[in-house]
Amino acid sequence: MKKLLLPSLLVFVLAACESDPATDTAAVQEDNTAQNSVRTVDVGNRQNAGVLPPWAVDPLKNSVYFDYDSYAIRGDARPLITAHAKLLADRPATKVTVQGSADERGSREYNLALGQKRAEAVRQALRLQGAKDVQIEAVSLGEEAPRCTSSTESCYAQNRRGDFVYLGR
Repeated sequence: MKKLLLPSLLVFVLAACESDPATDTAAVQEDNTAQNSVRTVDVGNRQNAGVLPPWAVDPLKNSVYFDYDSYAIRGDARPLITAHAKLLADRPATKVTVQGSADERGSREYNLALGQKRAEAVRQALRLQGAKDVQIEAVSLGEEAPRCTSSTESCYAQNRRGDFVYLGR
């Protein structure tokens, strides 16, 4: 009896693990696509929003920088915001998180609040240029995600920013 139980159990387990080849092929294609490029997916209906342009996902080229102790968007950031707003307006299923950051000066609480104000300022600018509110989330990282860790003014300037992070990345 024991000799029959183990093989029967193995057959049952293997049969339960059998999968649909069409589903497996789609999963492999999605996995290969994810490895080769960045995609966004609308989780509600699994609609593919397409491959994002390289500039939209380059962490060194998709940041809005701010002046010290400010959340006002500078003039040099307007073309970048316009490009991201157009990308979002053209792709309604695409979603982005704007992560607001601050340099290490100031208290943790102050920097979290300032980072949130920076993220909200970028979010509002995107909305004014055609992106939908449901596509954009604004969050603060405060001083917790520095791009540079030296205590110099040029380093502080790199850490006062709002970053675009597309979902599915």
